[in-house]
Amino acid sequence: MIKLLLTGVWVAGITLGSVYVSMRHASAPVESSEEQARLAVQEYVPGELITVPVLRDGGVQGYFLTKLSFAVDKTKVKTLPVPLKETVTNALFDILVGKQLINVEDSTSFDLANFKSVVKAGLNEQMKDEVIFEVLVEQLEYLSKADVARVANRESRKQPQPVAIVDRNGNTAHDVVPGAAEKAAAGH
Repeated sequence: MIKLLLTGVWVAGITLGSVYVSMRHASAPVESSEEQARLAVQEYVPGELITVPVLRDGGVQGYFLTKLSFAVDKTKVKTLPVPLKETVTNALFDILVGKQLINVEDSTSFDLANFKSVVKAGLNEQMKDEVIFEVLVEQLEYLSKADVARVANRESRKQPQPVAIVDRNGNTAHDVVPGAAEKAAAGH
């Protein structure tokens, strides 16, 4: 019985000692001065839900419902000639309608990471400066033209739910803006 007790004390002592040594020698991740400067001017801006038509064969085939938020350079946002939300909405129509980044018939070819990088590059190009650091896709769904017609006619059938867009890696849009939950709880 005493051997078992001493063995337990010995194991606990070794465990505590190894945890102490590893915590003592662990270091925080090193951030470059460039990264620190970017974080100092970075601000998260929540986006608005916008509806973008899917144009094909000379007509509207459906609509994308998308909500994108952004990590922006707050000093450069203040110098924009047009407010950020209006600039972003205009640019998103140009990017999403003009470049047709999402093929609804073949969602296996969709790449969420590429979508974010193309949107970021397109927005920065339109603003003629690197204002957007990161694009967060909170929502990206699709409603077909038939679904929209059923909603408009108020048919007695069950209301259609938008279909979440899934990329080729199985990822869906579910990014969360850092600090959004705290702001909502505080009533801002």
